[in-house]
Amino acid sequence: MDIGFNARSIELDVTKQSTITTAAARIAKEHGHLDLLVNNAGISHAGKPRRTLEEVVEANRASKASIDEVRTVWETNVFGTISVTQTMLPLLRKATAARIVNVSSGLASLSWIADPDTWARKHFDIVYGASKTAMNAVTMAFALELEKENIKVNAVSPGFTATALNNFQGTDSVEVGSREPIRVALETDGPNMTFTGPEGPLQW
Repeated sequence: MDIGFNARSIELDVTKQSTITTAAARIAKEHGHLDLLVNNAGISHAGKPRRTLEEVVEANRASKASIDEVRTVWETNVFGTISVTQTMLPLLRKATAARIVNVSSGLASLSWIADPDTWARKHFDIVYGASKTAMNAVTMAFALELEKENIKVNAVSPGFTATALNNFQGTDSVEVGSREPIRVALETDGPNMTFTGPEGPLQW
């Protein structure tokens, strides 16, 4: 598979610390520093495959969600983000304009979801939705700690993108969904601790 000019692939499973450590060691050996970290790994459920978005949301309701499924999803979406970021920090600290971009979701916004008129309100659940809210809190914690080192940490929602995450029921293409994460990732002189989406700033 062609991954692009001057691109290199590195095996990394965010739920396995050994692969994270190995990836960091390879980056250190080959490049000496890391300019940009994008935490994009995410899963919406850990149950039966090929279910519709509606079926997944219903199974993930707070009153009946499987605790094992909650743990599995949070292991990737929350703890994986923490593990990768902590491990890559020494390399980011060696860069001149380091950035961390955490790919979040509009569902992460408690302010938005709490609005009775929000169309996505019915899709918020304790498995995926709550994990992205927790990820936003992790984003803010890192941003507050690292701002004195001029390392910018931001959260970005790609929008309702059609991917395997939602059984390809999203309304936006992958090309459209990638625009805002790429914009924030390449913005070396941008602000710190923002949460944005395709249409602009989002409420935390």
